[in-house]
Amino acid sequence: MNRSVLVSGGGVAGLALAHRLAARGDVVTVVEQAPAPRAGGYKVDVRGAALQVLDHMGLLEEARTLRTEVRAGSVVDARGRRAASMDGDTFGGRGHDDVELLRGDLHRLLREGAAGAEHVYGDSIASLEDTGDGVEVELASGRTGRYDVVVGADGLRSRTRNLVLGPDERHVVDLGYYVAVATVPNRLGLDREEVTYVGPGRTALVYATAREEGARAMFLWSSGPLGHRDLGRAGRERLLADAYAGEGWEVPGLLADVPASPDLLFDSLSQVRAERWSAGRTVLLGDAAYCASAASGQGTSLALVGAYVLAAALGTHDDPAGAFAAYERRMRPFVAANQALGPANIKRMVVGSKGQVRASLAMLRVMDRLPGKDRMMAAMTAPIHRAANAIELPELVS
Repeated sequence: MNRSVLVSGGGVAGLALAHRLAARGDVVTVVEQAPAPRAGGYKVDVRGAALQVLDHMGLLEEARTLRTEVRAGSVVDARGRRAASMDGDTFGGRGHDDVELLRGDLHRLLREGAAGAEHVYGDSIASLEDTGDGVEVELASGRTGRYDVVVGADGLRSRTRNLVLGPDERHVVDLGYYVAVATVPNRLGLDREEVTYVGPGRTALVYATAREEGARAMFLWSSGPLGHRDLGRAGRERLLADAYAGEGWEVPGLLADVPASPDLLFDSLSQVRAERWSAGRTVLLGDAAYCASAASGQGTSLALVGAYVLAAALGTHDDPAGAFAAYERRMRPFVAANQALGPANIKRMVVGSKGQVRASLAMLRVMDRLPGKDRMMAAMTAPIHRAANAIELPELVS
């Protein structure tokens, strides 16, 4: 049975689902509020079951050719002294089969594979009405349509979720931390390398890949609510500068480069914990349904696996309700395992006090001199790999 499907959100989850459904012959429209496809972007990891998904889609080998090739990582103190250095995969918590690539490169692979779908940019869902045998949708542009299924793959702040399940306060749980990411000049002359600075309650890192000129800086810090969503970019830049005032290493220079960055991401580290992922003929996917936060390192893999599982369920159930229930039953344990990583990881990534920072750096310096340090670091990231493989993928039905 071929369906008409509207996918709200042109990120990894939405594009991966469009790839599978269009290949099966469904009539798929992807609507994305950004004015055009995004290139570049932060580096993301594909692990575990998500590698199987890319393989099923015929994209794994091409994804491997787009690796960031980050080959080394280091941790430094306020004076820039290196506490530890290791290879890039170990530093990023990756097994050597895992793939790290730029988000924009993954988007392009998925979008090209979903060429059979219609892609609409600069638009978004304004309203929807489930009539029982279809969903009447009006977009912000005024365009209207009727669809058999609507999929909300529109991220942490999902408009679709708000329309069908209610406001964010019911579903979004803040972890007590914030993240900011910006493109900056490669003033440190990094060559496929990542360097992380750890201060009390404040972490900053910068990296350069083989795929982009310049570098990217990320800031992670603990904070109570900042009201950032009510501010424009200048206000968010001020919040970031205030949060890192007085920090050492290269932090002042990185902050000075942020205003000139063409792309500043600024948001809370949050998770979506919704009691259900569907209502009638509308279903949620990826971060809109089960955001695990950037601290989990598993957002991209959850998006890919979720899209695969939903596509499989839609292929084996004529009624959307049955498909959505099957999708949720299979995904719930996998989501729970991966969401558990976020709160645990962020406490290691952002250290609370000066004493804890000193102790952490001292431990890293000792570990850095021990034989087998990479094996010890790999053992610390074993929970990520267990969670990444904590699902049995269903068979796809054409």
